[in-house]
Amino acid sequence: MTEQEQAARHDPIYDRLHATPEFAELRRRYRGFVFPATVAFLVWYLLYVILSNWAGDFMSTQVVGNINVALVFGLLQFVTTFGLAFMYARFSQSKLDPLARQLDAEYRKGGDA
Repeated sequence: MTEQEQAARHDPIYDRLHATPEFAELRRRYRGFVFPATVAFLVWYLLYVILSNWAGDFMSTQVVGNINVALVFGLLQFVTTFGLAFMYARFSQSKLDPLARQLDAEYRKGGDA
């Protein structure tokens, strides 16, 4: 932990902001997106692994030419990853960043006093 992080942990301004409803709302919004998205992605990934291990006949089913279900699922893992990153960036810009900027401004204002 850096010196600045250690100082912030014991900063009364941070403690005051941490206790505000705005900070609690920021955490609630963040968790409201991240936890379900993480669970959904892990379930999707584990489905791919489980099907690869125990449903070989299904995964080797040809879709088009030499492209089989396993290849489609594997490529969809990349699509899902980039899709989630895009969705989080948009969510963060619209729901998290404005509140975080407000809290940061209050922190900086409290530090100048």
